[in-house]
Amino acid sequence: MKFEAPEPLVYWKPAAHMASTQIETVSTGADKAKLALAGVLVLGGLAAFYLLSGRGPLIQWGGLIGALVLAVIAFFTSESGRQLIAFGRDSWREMQKVVWPTRKETLQTTAFVFAFTVFLALFMWITDRFLQWSLYDLILGWKQ
Repeated sequence: MKFEAPEPLVYWKPAAHMASTQIETVSTGADKAKLALAGVLVLGGLAAFYLLSGRGPLIQWGGLIGALVLAVIAFFTSESGRQLIAFGRDSWREMQKVVWPTRKETLQTTAFVFAFTVFLALFMWITDRFLQWSLYDLILGWKQ
C-alpha cells in the first residue's frame, strides 16, 4: 500500500480585481536609516521640549514642532511612508466610489429602525406579561 501526501490546503486566493498579490517585505538599509532617523527626531523633539522649558514657550514648542516636522519628512521619504501615501490615495478613491444615502433615505431608515424598536419592545413586554400571568397565576396559583 502506497501512502500519498494530501495536497496542501489553500486558504487564500487573490481576487481577480486586485491589482497586485505580492507582499513586499524587502527593506533597504537606506529605508531603515530613514525610519531610525525619524524615531530619533521624535525622541529628540520630546527631549528638546523638556530641556528648553527655561527658555520660554516659543522656543520650547518651536523645538518640538520643528523636530516632529523633520521626523515626518524623514518618514514620508522612506518606502513605508510612500506606501502609506499610496494607501491613503487608494482609500480616498474608494471612498469617492461610495454612494451615500440621501437625506430622505436616511430619515426613512432611521424612522423604520425606531418603529421596529418600539414594536419589538412592545412585543417583548406583552410576551413577558403573558408568561408571568401563565406561570404565576395559572400554573403555580400565586395571585399577585
